[in-house]
Amino acid sequence: QVQLVESGGGLVQAGGSLRLSCAASTRTFGNYAMGWFREAAGKEREFVAAISRSGGTTYYANSVKGRFTISRDNAKNTVYLQMNTLRPEDTAVYSCAAALTTQIHITLLDTNRYQYWGQGTQVTVSS
Repeated sequence: QVQLVESGGGLVQAGGSLRLSCAASTRTFGNYAMGWFREAAGKEREFVAAISRSGGTTYYANSVKGRFTISRDNAKNTVYLQMNTLRPEDTAVYSCAAALTTQIHITLLDTNRYQYWGQGTQVTVSS
């Protein structure tokens, strides 16, 4: 069982930045592909960004490409989401997810591929 704990959410003005962190309770963090998803009020959960086990491959939703950066530190069992130039439409609960995989370079967009989820952290962007 892997526990994921997000932090770093909050209230920010449009154009501002936030950095989310997700700490994993496993000593085999490097065996997991990681992803960030978000769920806005009244909407379905949507993919934001994904990163491969090694961190060498990343993938972004078109809506955040060029503004958000996903990264990971396998020594610290942590994945990050740097969010710049935030917009009101980025307001949502952001959750990280972990997927055990043997494929080192794969990035996963499908929520069904992830076995473990964090509780989420609220990000609110005011206009």
